[in-house]
Amino acid sequence: MAAAKGPLEGMKVVELAHIMAGPVCGMMLADMGADVIKVEKPEGDDTRRFLPPDINGESAAYMMMNRNKRGIVLDLKSEDGKAVLRRMLETADVVIENYRMGTMEKLGLGYEKLREANPGLIYCEISGFGRTGPYAGRGGFDLIAQGMSGLMSITGEGAGRPPVKSGAPVTDITAGILGALGCAAAYARKLQTGEGQKVDTSLFEAGITHTYWQSAIAFATGVAPGPLGSAHPLNAPYQAFRTEDGWINLGAANQKNWERMLAVIGAEELASDPRFANNHDRMQNLPALAAILDDHFSTRTSAEWLERLEAAGVPAGPVLDVGEMHRDPQTLHREMVVETTHPTAGPVKAIGLPIKFSETPGGVIRPAPLLGQHSREVLAEYGWDDDAVDAFLASGAVRESAAGR
Repeated sequence: MAAAKGPLEGMKVVELAHIMAGPVCGMMLADMGADVIKVEKPEGDDTRRFLPPDINGESAAYMMMNRNKRGIVLDLKSEDGKAVLRRMLETADVVIENYRMGTMEKLGLGYEKLREANPGLIYCEISGFGRTGPYAGRGGFDLIAQGMSGLMSITGEGAGRPPVKSGAPVTDITAGILGALGCAAAYARKLQTGEGQKVDTSLFEAGITHTYWQSAIAFATGVAPGPLGSAHPLNAPYQAFRTEDGWINLGAANQKNWERMLAVIGAEELASDPRFANNHDRMQNLPALAAILDDHFSTRTSAEWLERLEAAGVPAGPVLDVGEMHRDPQTLHREMVVETTHPTAGPVKAIGLPIKFSETPGGVIRPAPLLGQHSREVLAEYGWDDDAVDAFLASGAVRESAAGR
């Protein structure tokens, strides 16, 4: 199978990354058409051991993060393994790495060394805190980044409650997306000038980008806002409300939608209540407003309210679990659930490409590789014949799966 026919077709990427942030970056580029070769250590990416869950023995987590990539195994502790990687990087457009600071330099594969042979190389580093500054040498994890970026101070039900992180690893995923954006921007410049450059982003900065509204408040007032549950820090009503049989989200913050919502729930008298006259007043009296609206919404089912609110043009939606989201007709129409056939796991579902292109659609066409599945294929592309590959395999510098033979 060829790479997805996306806008980045022709971009050659070598991914030296593991677990999540770096693999998200590589996955995004691959989904948009880049040829991404994932280089794994002999024991494989750690997500191969994120079990359960598995599908016929294959890690579901690994397969989610590494679709659309080809896979090769190199022992970078061996000279032959490093020699193979150097040759691959001589013609690569992008290399992605999320090792600890200094690891690539110890291997003789740091940016300054690599750019001597390939001035057009885009060297993407994704780390916990970035490659400069007082925390540059620290390792990074999503939980730590969520706490230090301020996210955990604004997530949860309210003051005095235990700190809560976002359920999704938002700094890992966002750092990967930022890395992919940086690579695409650097590639656009490379196509103009032939020059590569470093792209440096981090989980810490990825978390900070999610505080735009709260940072605006803190800059303006000097007071750091705290958690509000599902409520918005600047607009009301804009939060979840309990219904007779569950929860709905309501976005009735602007004045028109506020008035339409009051008509739907039969509470027009609130329009003249001075506590709720405009958005400023509603934010000042949010607890009282939320209690009143909870009483109204608890009288009917979620489906009844959503039908009435939609008919009135008031933004609202259900609170779906992940399985319900997968089955939602909009999810399916937008191809956000896709399926590939894995050589051992069989049919495997994945999340689709969240960006739609009219002329170069990209997409998910290749399952995640078995460990070393494409080692022989990739080495042949870089000029090694079968005898040379066999010698690499015999020395342990390269590994391959049965599917790659």
